[in-house]
Amino acid sequence: MKNSVPAVSVIVFCIMAAMPAFPVASAASPSRPNFDITTDKVFDPGAVPAYRGNHEEVYAYIDEHIDQHVEALQRWVRQPSISAQNVGVVEMAEMLRDDLEALGFAEADLVETDGHPGVWGYYDAGAEKTLMMYMMYDVQPVNEEDWQTPPFAGNLVDHERGKVLMARGATNQKGPQRALLNAIESIIATTGGLPVNLMITAEGEEELGSPHYPQIVDKYEARLRNADGVLFPFNSQTPDGNVLINLGVKGILYVEMEAKGGPQGGPARHEIHGSYKAIVDAPALRLIQALASLTSADGNTITVPGYYDGIRPPTAEEQMLINGMAADWDDAQLLQSLGVTRWIDGQTGVDAIMEYLYMPTLNVDGIWSGYTGEGTKTILPHIATAKVDSRLPLGLDPEQALAKIRKHLDDGGFEDIEIRKFSGYPGAQTSVDAALVRAAIGVFNKRGIDVAVRPRLAGSAPFYQFTERLDLPLVFAALGYGTGAHGPDEFMVIEAAKGTNIAGLADVEKYYVDLLYALAQQ
Repeated sequence: MKNSVPAVSVIVFCIMAAMPAFPVASAASPSRPNFDITTDKVFDPGAVPAYRGNHEEVYAYIDEHIDQHVEALQRWVRQPSISAQNVGVVEMAEMLRDDLEALGFAEADLVETDGHPGVWGYYDAGAEKTLMMYMMYDVQPVNEEDWQTPPFAGNLVDHERGKVLMARGATNQKGPQRALLNAIESIIATTGGLPVNLMITAEGEEELGSPHYPQIVDKYEARLRNADGVLFPFNSQTPDGNVLINLGVKGILYVEMEAKGGPQGGPARHEIHGSYKAIVDAPALRLIQALASLTSADGNTITVPGYYDGIRPPTAEEQMLINGMAADWDDAQLLQSLGVTRWIDGQTGVDAIMEYLYMPTLNVDGIWSGYTGEGTKTILPHIATAKVDSRLPLGLDPEQALAKIRKHLDDGGFEDIEIRKFSGYPGAQTSVDAALVRAAIGVFNKRGIDVAVRPRLAGSAPFYQFTERLDLPLVFAALGYGTGAHGPDEFMVIEAAKGTNIAGLADVEKYYVDLLYALAQQ
């Protein structure tokens, strides 16, 4: 149907301010920095002395009670705790608190925050060493129709890896966390106590970017500073049974960017007929151009002035770890596993590793506007929104990164683009020479397991609260294998298939037993 435009409307539209032009990238666009490896030395995990302790009575208890221990994992994953939707969150926090009380923790309390509650626990073993345990009890949302078994049923499923617990949270992170509590229960049941004191700070917002976890640390900071290290229970085995230890994480800035119609142009109240685009500005195109201004035309170099300034180059220790990482780095296998044809700029080997670990990212996680259903609907939307994350290597601060993005948009005439910060925190790093790290490697060496140690993950977690704020070393590594985190059919191996070197639940728990004792001896 032909659309007619009233003469008065034409006058109004014609006098609206035109949007300023802004180039996608200029000839002066910055380039990504390069960092060189200046040593050929390689860190050798096998040189760390193997842990020699043997705790047969505890191991036997685990074997005798493994059915109950599996049921404990099932009980946890059967309790939904979807932080993004506030489904079952408080109930899961209460379950964790009650489990700590049942284990004999003298202090087990819910901790109020401005968001979902935290959980605090303290077990006084009268020991010389104190271990802090970071836990997250929340999980990601699910699309139940994508799962082969209901995601909160906690079913045991036959899989090519063996018998697995398939459920949301099975490997990220309820499974390994409850496995650690099973190990603690086994030590207490057989010896009457623990070799180390334990402090637990658990949050229910990790999947939201941990916006209120600092409030939990605030309450117990003075006591937490007396800890000797931090453990985050984590399934670290690869499919071949080897172990991968990462000693740090990148930071993150996560924002929502939005363009709306208004005085600067575009419909202000609601969508309008698409024919008006001839004389009306489009917020969706406005947002697209604002986003495009943040990177080079290929999307691979951030054009925000000063965004790369301050990146901490790899230390001598990290260079040794990178050299070891390069020996195991398989570009072809990684590309195939991700369904990707090539890395940016055709990089391979050490060049790809350096880019992966030491460069910030700027990524559009999602973008939406207007009609996206079946068929056609010719409209000019009044609003457009995008979710954007930036992974930040050591040396970059999320608040400074946000300020630079804001200034860049303003300088380019995009003052109307609204930015809403969802979360942000800096990166974290632990030295391979930390006593807790050496203890963990020593326990792996006791079992003859091949260990690869990497400087950090390229992903993010709020570990800066420990390494930067509390000045504590952190380990997130243990036996155990699982996959599917954030996706369908998430699982953790309970009984490994014959002929594999993956640990079943009993061996995972025995690893945690040895680790607690190994730390006590450091």
